[in-house]
Amino acid sequence: MAFNPLLIVYALPLGALWAGRTLFERRRSRKALAVLEDNRQAGLNEPASLHPVIDPARCLGCAACARACPEKKVLGIIDGKAALIEPTLCVGHGACQAACPTDAITLVFGTATRGVDIPVLSPEFETTVPGIFIAGELGGMGLIKNAIEQGRQAIASVAQHARRVSGGANVLDVVIVGCGPAGISASLGAMERKLSFATIDQSSLGGTVAHFPRGKLVMTAPATLPLIGEVRFGEISKENLLGFWQDVLHRTGLKPKFEEQVTAVTRQGELFEVTSSRGRYMTKAVLLAIGRRGTPRPLGVPGEELDKVVYRLIDPEQYAGRRVLVVGGGDSALEAAGRLAVQPGTEVTLSYRGQAYGRARAKNRDRVRELAATCRLKELLDSEVTAIGQDNVQINCGGELRTIPNDDVIICAGGLLPTQFLHDMGISVETKFGTV
Repeated sequence: MAFNPLLIVYALPLGALWAGRTLFERRRSRKALAVLEDNRQAGLNEPASLHPVIDPARCLGCAACARACPEKKVLGIIDGKAALIEPTLCVGHGACQAACPTDAITLVFGTATRGVDIPVLSPEFETTVPGIFIAGELGGMGLIKNAIEQGRQAIASVAQHARRVSGGANVLDVVIVGCGPAGISASLGAMERKLSFATIDQSSLGGTVAHFPRGKLVMTAPATLPLIGEVRFGEISKENLLGFWQDVLHRTGLKPKFEEQVTAVTRQGELFEVTSSRGRYMTKAVLLAIGRRGTPRPLGVPGEELDKVVYRLIDPEQYAGRRVLVVGGGDSALEAAGRLAVQPGTEVTLSYRGQAYGRARAKNRDRVRELAATCRLKELLDSEVTAIGQDNVQINCGGELRTIPNDDVIICAGGLLPTQFLHDMGISVETKFGTV
């Protein structure tokens, strides 16, 4: 058989394409694997909410899921298969599942090693305690679009319940707890249905979004708000989104009560008594539209009640020229310390009870080390705050008690999940270990 030189003409470009594709896939795989390994070493390999599980037998490695994810960094391709490489950044959009051409993705709560507590709800968003409803992040759906939709649907169920319950002149139809997207949507729905209600929030307008760092971009899809109609955001900054919510309050006359924390919900016959830090409410129903972060975890030390103590960093520039103590060893603490350390004239001390930052990403650990090496930040590992004064803090550093001049304290020690709060009301909670 004679040799055909045309084979070389065709084979060379095909070989070049194959080699280029192979090199690209190897580089992509190494990059994704490095991100995954970094998160594993930092202990950040457990997703906090709804997330994808990929069946490798069905996965083609086409990366359609990674491209579809609005967060962009959550999924990667390792050795020709999709993988969840940034578990803690996954917020359960579900776009990956819809984009997969082979149905290789299932959305679940929790993992085999870490369960996620999800309240048991009926299709009408009612808990196992008749008259208490849940919408939004607490029920496992943290997306803005889903939260708005659930708030709108839940208030319809609340209205039906309220019509079946008798109440006096001072009895509300519903108390809505939380003023994030679900709480705002439910409140507008209550106004639309002419229900008597009160909306209260332990913090401020916006829910979880209000806790985000300044300038953070938020992804959301079109949603329908009662009294407002369809809203379309796409990619929007935290500030613009909060500005939109503020405009909604102004346009509708909705007047939530902020800085008011619910401490107890108890049944009184067919009604409920809601006890808060500022008073009591009698109501036919309760709608919980709170986040899963719960209340900030306090240190439990003298002086923690001072106004100088806060539990999140919002605007680093307001701390310019001040002496700031950041408490914690996770990403939020290290990121806060790093952002403060570059403010002009700011003296930053980072205190952590551990001997190493075991649950923080490498880039944040490296950043803190760089700032400490250049004296922009002082690290105090193996330390615990023992008291907070007006112009100083006392810290136990490996058995040695130090007094440090101080103007502000930012505590980034995580939050207390509202699980006990739900149990106290009698609401059943199911722990999901990698199940739908």
